[in-house]
Amino acid sequence: MAVAFNSRVFMRGIAGKSSSADLGNRVSGVCFSAGGVSSGVKLGVRATLQVDLEALEVPRLDDSADGRLGLDVVSEGELREKGFLGTRKTKLVCTIGPACCSLQDLEKLALSGMNVARLNMCHNTREWHRDVIRKIKKLNEEKGFCVSVMIDTEGSQIQVVDHGAPSSVKAEDESIWLFTTQKFEGSRPFTVQANYEGFSEGITVGDELVFDGGMASFEVIEKIGNDLRCKCTDPGLLLPRAKLSFWRDGKLVEKNSELPTISTKDWADIEFGISEDVDFIAVSFVKDANAIIQLKSYLSDKSSKSIGVLAKIESLESLQHLEEIVEASDGIMVARGDLGVEIPLEQIPTVQAEITQVCRQLNRPVIVASQLLESMVEYPIPTRAEVADVSEAVRQYADALMLSGESAIGPYGDKALSVLQMASSRMELWSREENRQSALHQHQLGVSLPDRIAEQICSCAVEMANNLGVDAIFVYTKHGQMASLLSRNRPNSPIFAFTDNNSARMRMNLQWGVTPILVELSEDMEANIMKTIDLIKMKGVLEEGDAVLVVSDITKAFQSIQVKTIV
Repeated sequence: MAVAFNSRVFMRGIAGKSSSADLGNRVSGVCFSAGGVSSGVKLGVRATLQVDLEALEVPRLDDSADGRLGLDVVSEGELREKGFLGTRKTKLVCTIGPACCSLQDLEKLALSGMNVARLNMCHNTREWHRDVIRKIKKLNEEKGFCVSVMIDTEGSQIQVVDHGAPSSVKAEDESIWLFTTQKFEGSRPFTVQANYEGFSEGITVGDELVFDGGMASFEVIEKIGNDLRCKCTDPGLLLPRAKLSFWRDGKLVEKNSELPTISTKDWADIEFGISEDVDFIAVSFVKDANAIIQLKSYLSDKSSKSIGVLAKIESLESLQHLEEIVEASDGIMVARGDLGVEIPLEQIPTVQAEITQVCRQLNRPVIVASQLLESMVEYPIPTRAEVADVSEAVRQYADALMLSGESAIGPYGDKALSVLQMASSRMELWSREENRQSALHQHQLGVSLPDRIAEQICSCAVEMANNLGVDAIFVYTKHGQMASLLSRNRPNSPIFAFTDNNSARMRMNLQWGVTPILVELSEDMEANIMKTIDLIKMKGVLEEGDAVLVVSDITKAFQSIQVKTIV
């Protein structure tokens, strides 16, 4: 993000109708200072703050090519109904499966607030996925939605097993099952097929085999070559393509494998994702930062657009390398289902909170996933405990919440999404009313002076927005970086990010509190501001007396903060 070293911050404004600060007198002062730059540049660079008392009267624009505003229909409807402070800030991700893959079902999810559609490459064919992706893009183009597309790689799947039946199979108490590496088509009675030849290496008679995080448990009673004969000790449902883990004396049996994080099939799926112009790729079973770095380098060579790379945290090994994985990635998914297989259940809440905090410190969006509303796979209403779980993730300021089986295979996917929407909106309102805004302990991200200045500008801007009680924050950004820095500080006001880069727009769909808007921008910031405010007014969601704080990184000469009151 290029800015001149003599970066100046200007603020022009007047107190808004909800302002809690007195701007009745002209104010000027210092927002921050920065020093310690490389040789050849003067030390002690200062960004100043200047307030002039003038309101903004915007001239009308005609409905020309410059008069188009890429505000999606769902955000527009929410703004009309609830106003700026009533907009939902937590983003919603839905896994698409056979229960919601028709054009009509996808439109229902989009209308209910789906921001990102996730496609799990473990299931279905590439033709099926291609059809879904094209339906989503058709809805975006023809109906005015802004739904991003994420593909989720299968991973090496060292310990994934499948009984071959199309649906779940019941394991009864003390029934005897064979877990085998033998390959066969279809299903066999009391037989489960393992994907990986070495799945039983290091396993001994008496070890406990836990199916899908505790859905059923078995005791190993005999080892036959690579196969295991097991007795069911805790009966339950065996789902297709589930993960198993081994335990000995109450501790997880750690299994090391030389298999790569990104398998041959994954690379083919990634090529498919590039060809279909997806917005995010989530990488499964990440062990450390190396696979993420490798994939990002590959994408920079192969793809003309910027595709976000998300790392899934779902193992002990990924927790041990958490910070380096977060720094290397463009976002994180907390895969609590698989993670709960490898760590004690009672540790899940604190680990989730820790991951969320690290992501916020390092300015990466974080998705809380797995079993949020698991009961809604079968029932039309959630349990009260599930609603409390969702609310806690929102209270922790997670960027996004994700539905898995609830939307992919459950008959109540749109209802589950509505529950996420209502619960997150209510918790956000409660947090604001109770003044529970958590101040972020500043962790410096930028190394260069321009990046450090951008961080400070965004921190000051959010503090100003909260103190002044402005109705909204408008940010004009090329690649979304400044919008992400604003989001990191979790302001009370919603953030509207104007960009002329569609890739940046779709990636901002995962960022807390950010409504990305595609619009033509120029180097003339005053013209950009007047044009976009006029277009927003034409939509009927910006009224006389509304106060907006404006931040920009469009011009290379300087970055700015302004406060505008609409007249």
